[in-house]
Amino acid sequence: MSVKEQIDTNRLPRHLAVIMDGNGRWAKQKGLFRGMGHENGTKAVREIVEACAELNIPFLTLYAFSTENWNRPKLEVELLMKLLVSSLKKEIKTLQDNNIKLNAIGSLEALPKKAQKELNDVIAKTKNNSRMTLTLALSYGSREEITKTIKEISHKVKNNLISPENIDETVINNHLYTQNLPDVDLLIRTSGEQRISNFLLWQIAYAELYFTDILWPDYRKNHLFEAILNYQNRERRFGKTSEQLK
Repeated sequence: MSVKEQIDTNRLPRHLAVIMDGNGRWAKQKGLFRGMGHENGTKAVREIVEACAELNIPFLTLYAFSTENWNRPKLEVELLMKLLVSSLKKEIKTLQDNNIKLNAIGSLEALPKKAQKELNDVIAKTKNNSRMTLTLALSYGSREEITKTIKEISHKVKNNLISPENIDETVINNHLYTQNLPDVDLLIRTSGEQRISNFLLWQIAYAELYFTDILWPDYRKNHLFEAILNYQNRERRFGKTSEQLK
């Protein structure tokens, strides 16, 4: 029986998030320029999106470019932005054919105008697709997101639009970039690093974490199926005891 066949389709993560790490190390191991690692990483993105669609996982969020990534060498950042534009153009047909809606979160106004235009174009064209929502975290940082949220809520309190006593988790959720997404159930990070790296800090409060040594360009469907099988073999308690869950 294959790994995929062992998966219980009734206990899939509703929202899967991935920190795609290891492109640079993959290229270095092969004596290639870092850019080749990023280019090969797009193949892994396609594989994982297809795998999630096959399993009918409704929400997939990929950490594509962090706020800290702007500090990388200028040429590398320019290449990443060009890859973003070319990938969006290339994958629009795949998204449409598979009924996948594209979403994006982060400080999107910081992206180059060409990237913003292409991104907005694909988002608009796929807005009515309903099989799966693919979210790209671009120029994203969770602390920046939470800071923005606090400022917006504070402004509303100041203008008597919200009472401080009424601020709860729902109010906070409604001001996050992810306001239309459920909490993350499973977070995967590739490349052997075991950090969250400022990604969806609020949204992963009860997520299961899965770390793998595989570098992102080598990540394939079967690796994802293994992660999901591992997830299904865990007991998710949400603060309760094992006895309470029985």
